[in-house]
Amino acid sequence: MHCAAVLLASRAASAAPLRTRHAMASNLLHILPPQRLLRPLAVPERLLLGPGPSNVPPRILAAGGRQLLGHMHPEVLQVMDDIKVGIQYAFQTQNQLTLAISGTGHCAMEAAFLNLIEHGDTVLVAVNGIWGQRAADIARRLGASVHELLKPPGEYFSPWDIEEGLVQHKPSLLFITHGESSTGVLQPLEGLGKLCHRHDCLLLVDAVASLGGAPIFMDQQEIDILYSGSQKVLNAPPGSAPISFSEQAREKVLRRKTNPPSFYLDMRWLANYWGCDGEPRRYHHTAPINSFFSLREGLAMLAELGLENSWENHRVSCAQLCQGLCDLGLELFVKEEKARLPTITTVRVPEGYDWKEITAFLMDNHAIEISGGLGPSVGKVLRIGLMGCNSTSRNVDRVLHALRDALRCCRRSRL
Repeated sequence: MHCAAVLLASRAASAAPLRTRHAMASNLLHILPPQRLLRPLAVPERLLLGPGPSNVPPRILAAGGRQLLGHMHPEVLQVMDDIKVGIQYAFQTQNQLTLAISGTGHCAMEAAFLNLIEHGDTVLVAVNGIWGQRAADIARRLGASVHELLKPPGEYFSPWDIEEGLVQHKPSLLFITHGESSTGVLQPLEGLGKLCHRHDCLLLVDAVASLGGAPIFMDQQEIDILYSGSQKVLNAPPGSAPISFSEQAREKVLRRKTNPPSFYLDMRWLANYWGCDGEPRRYHHTAPINSFFSLREGLAMLAELGLENSWENHRVSCAQLCQGLCDLGLELFVKEEKARLPTITTVRVPEGYDWKEITAFLMDNHAIEISGGLGPSVGKVLRIGLMGCNSTSRNVDRVLHALRDALRCCRRSRL
């Protein structure tokens, strides 16, 4: 009889309205359940034509929505192996130490520096936008002796600029950005790896904004460390970042005198978890499994399309956009056509307009995101991204129509 009474009481309690149970709990809790969390999640539909992230195709969304598996399950390890060969294809490399960092492209940048630099090392950083500035900051935090090669935003570095810095500073590592998303500059890479090796220097390249949108050949160009992100041309959500180390760079990691200052980003542990060292895989961290599912599909879609087709598609879309911007009377920020990043186009803020009003107008009236400048380009440019599935003629027409509307409707200062 007693058990039956307890069961009835339990059922009554579980059937009590949610509000009543919250009121009962409020006698014990000082912080009540936030009302905003009791409302359904609302996510608007927008066309993301900023510098990233880009829109995610249904196939990749579906992959990321699959049920979880354990991070050491053989099926997940197989997905990781698929990701490795996908990255090798996208990077055009046979490097054994190739994997995806559990983090964004920015995390991959930190991982590269954390594993390569020890206190007192000399590092040369090519700075022509925010990513060079960030790289110099990271290297200084690690105790490196950092020297900067400087170019104004909108310009790139010549081999002579690089060699002058190598001769003067004798660094063990050179950092350069292939696709400078803050300024829209595409950095030529031909000959830089060979030049660095002639001066006993490793070449570290940031390809977050350029991978899949502009040609890059890691092995042929003798790049020692290359990293990217998942949220741009690969059209996967942010959270997993491809990275690869040449054999020479891998040896430098293994010969460190001190442990990397981050356990989480220690490439020796990561190499084992990703099956890059020939040893049985061991647990290192609980990987973002669903992010791996998404990245795998993004790389699969790139492989199905083909790198050369992807490069050509981005080139054609960028050319159409640039012509349309000029037809609107706008001025392209990067003067040389060959120096324009195919994935992210920068245009000068038209005289008399507030860039914030233009970007807000496109968002509010056309559900299109474009962005203002970043770092040294703040207040100077608008940034328009055409990446992966977003790199289409139709999207070029949409953003040009929206900009034409903004130039007509936004307030223009007469000063």
